[in-house]
Parts: sequence; structure tokens; C-alpha cells
Amino acid sequence: MIVVTSDEIPGYRIQAVLGEVMGLTVRATNIGASFTAGFRSIGGGEIPEYTKIMYESRHEVMRRMTDEAVQRGANAIVAMRFDTDAIGQFSEVCAYGTAVIAEPIPAGEPGATGQSAQIAGQQPGR
Repeated sequence: MIVVTSDEIPGYRIQAVLGEVMGLTVRATNIGASFTAGFRSIGGGEIPEYTKIMYESRHEVMRRMTDEAVQRGANAIVAMRFDTDAIGQFSEVCAYGTAVIAEPIPAGEPGATGQSAQIAGQQPGR
């Protein structure tokens, strides 16, 4: 699955737009992590307990978003974004984008890249 933050994928033609897809999670910290993080915040700097939670959340929402895209028949997501918010003691993380069917542009055609030409050459019927 190709996932890009741009509206287009270099070397690919978008053949179909399948609609918006998203992944969402709301997380709470456990009491131990909150307690430790509270002490760390006194000295300033990064709070590894919260960094880990956010990192895991981003991976989870990306997986959920790509799973939804696959269910719709997409092979790529364009215009992907993350959104985060806090709801009291909870952290919300959302990933969203547009599910598409993208076809690599073969070598010799306008817009082809080395990568797309190689991938197009590996596809059956080419």
C-alpha cells in the first residue's frame, strides 16, 4: 500500500477515487505511566512514557486506515494527514486520507519514473 501526503503519486496515474478512509484511536495512560511522567515533567524535556503512547497510536491508526482502504479495493492513499486532540486525560489520534486505485506509468510514457517503470514492467500483461 502506497501512502503519501501529497495529492498525487509521482510516476502513477490515479484510475479511481474510492473515498475518504480513516483510522481512529482514543488512548488513556495507565496510572504508573502518568505518575512517572508527572515527576519527569518537573525537570522539563521529553516524557518517554507519553512519546511511546503517541508513537503506538500513530501506528495503530495507520493500520486501521490502510485496512479500510484495502477493504474498499484501494492500492494507495493520497492526501494522508494526522490529527490529534486531547479529551480530558485521553489522547485522540486520527489518520485520514483518500483511498485510490493508482497504476504505475510504464517506461517511455510521460510522467514515468524509474520506480514506476520497474513496477509496471513486473505486472502481468506488460
